[in-house]
Amino acid sequence: MRTIKTHTGKIYVDDERKLEFLTVGDYGKENNIKAAFLGLNKEINGVKHKPVDLRNKWVATISTQKGCLMKCMFCDCPKYGFHGNASLEDLEYEIDTILRNETVGQTKRFNVHFARMGEPTFNPNVLTFTREKLRGLVNKYIKADTIHPVVSTMLPKENKNLANFILEWCDIKNIDYHGEAGLQFSINSTDEAQRQYQFNHKSLSLTEISALAKRLPQPVGRKYTLNFAVTKDTILEAGRLTELFSPDMFIVKITPIHETHSAVQNGFDVTTCYDDYDVYRQFEQPLLKAGWDVIVFVPSREEDSDRITCGNALIAGV
Repeated sequence: MRTIKTHTGKIYVDDERKLEFLTVGDYGKENNIKAAFLGLNKEINGVKHKPVDLRNKWVATISTQKGCLMKCMFCDCPKYGFHGNASLEDLEYEIDTILRNETVGQTKRFNVHFARMGEPTFNPNVLTFTREKLRGLVNKYIKADTIHPVVSTMLPKENKNLANFILEWCDIKNIDYHGEAGLQFSINSTDEAQRQYQFNHKSLSLTEISALAKRLPQPVGRKYTLNFAVTKDTILEAGRLTELFSPDMFIVKITPIHETHSAVQNGFDVTTCYDDYDVYRQFEQPLLKAGWDVIVFVPSREEDSDRITCGNALIAGV
């Protein structure tokens, strides 16, 4: 297994198991997030790298599949091909490796993002692992004040079990984790043609996603998330979004499309999204006026160059 050190943590690349996963610290929400509903009102015109402390917030991002079938136009994971779902043992192995290779004994917050490689809703092991294994595994190594697992889904139309998976995850979020878990829908655009191009026509339509969203239970704790990975060319109409989804159930998260090899090759503008808040303001302000809670998350240059951000896969050899 290869271990690649980054500015904020490590990436583990296991060619034998066909897995890639990472561990990072966080700069602190006051440094990389603008969210008026959280009292964070400073516009983020670039994020400066600084030392991180895993005792404050520790993020583990793991793979749920060995490669990915979704073939999104901005993501390098499909370049690796597809080699099946991560087993329950694989999921345990990823978290176990992350935890036992650090000397930290406690943290205020341990986040687990099922978001490195793969579409998690294709893998029912994610549900079993989160419900039955995750907390015990974390507690074996560290004392975590909060354990916060997050499923991010691209809402694949070929997944016949999609609704059942998401509804069961909502039960895990609301009941098993008492609201301390996340569910994120990758939306990216309110223009159907633009969105379907980005997701290579493999995601549900916005109308279908809206119908699914109406079946979700009222969230306990934090709301569900609609994620928009944007460039200056993104179409995000606040009025259309409100027609599709309820601001009482969802928040909007805005972040850049990251500078992956695929994003560059496919012509996405990934050069202007880090140092100039104008790129985000054009989307944020209409949403705020329409009554949405909005989080704008801005990574540092170092985080993108380290390839820890979403859409990267060093195992693909690109």
